[in-house]
Amino acid sequence: MSAIVSRPARSLQDWHTAPGPFKAGAVILGVHLLFAIVGMFWTPYGYAEMGAGLPLSGASWQHPMGLDQIGRDVFSRFMYGAHIVLLLSFAGTVLGMVTGAAIGLISGYVGGWLDDILQRVVEAMISIPFLALALVMIIAAGPALAGQPALIIVVVAIVYAPRITRIARAAAMEVATREYVAAAELRGEGTLSVVFREILPNTANVLLVEFSLRLSYAPILIGALGFLGFGIRPPTPEWGLMISENRNLLIASPMTVFGPGLGLASLVIGFNLFTDGLSRMLGQRPVMGA
Repeated sequence: MSAIVSRPARSLQDWHTAPGPFKAGAVILGVHLLFAIVGMFWTPYGYAEMGAGLPLSGASWQHPMGLDQIGRDVFSRFMYGAHIVLLLSFAGTVLGMVTGAAIGLISGYVGGWLDDILQRVVEAMISIPFLALALVMIIAAGPALAGQPALIIVVVAIVYAPRITRIARAAAMEVATREYVAAAELRGEGTLSVVFREILPNTANVLLVEFSLRLSYAPILIGALGFLGFGIRPPTPEWGLMISENRNLLIASPMTVFGPGLGLASLVIGFNLFTDGLSRMLGQRPVMGA
């Protein structure tokens, strides 16, 4: 589990005084975003085009990441797959954040039997490892839905929602004792009104850092599912799937594996640097854990 420790907040607008990791992460993520946008509309070859060159001919100026066993240009597949990784990661994390934050804020504010029941469910889900929970849900969904982007998004959301719920609940319990919450209750505002008008804005910094932290984990989870054959269906390229497809070529044509691997690694590093810098700017310190 990750916890958030508060520090004095700083303004997001002070780019020139922003921490170095924030700037470095923002630049890396900006490059990935630009690369993904270009890859959506243009690649040197079609991502599923066979016979783009001599199979297993290795890296060259014409094919920087080489060609796979059936002559597909790996760099073109890598370019096209960039937006898939980003979209799945972002959509899954957003869905998980909305779900987890809503449950956590309401649970932390209301308390009582509702909080007890919700937290037992959350604890049970957190006790299951990320990847195991994701695989169980994909298998339970059945072959008809397997490999669908919507299923991957839902799986990422369900895996992250319990952990986000714990953070949101802790933040809500701290804010719920403040005077402005008591004033809202005295005005006769309902539970949802107090939660979303009073508590949510005052826990936004904590939730924003948690969102960024979970977003940095999402590409790893999606890549792991793709590598194991439970991600996006081929021939649609996803970086984890590409690593799995070409792992037997590691000796003959290493760039077919190193290219997607380095792309995935640099994306995760960019997210981590951005999260670290963001947490410093907002006065929050994410503590990594299970």
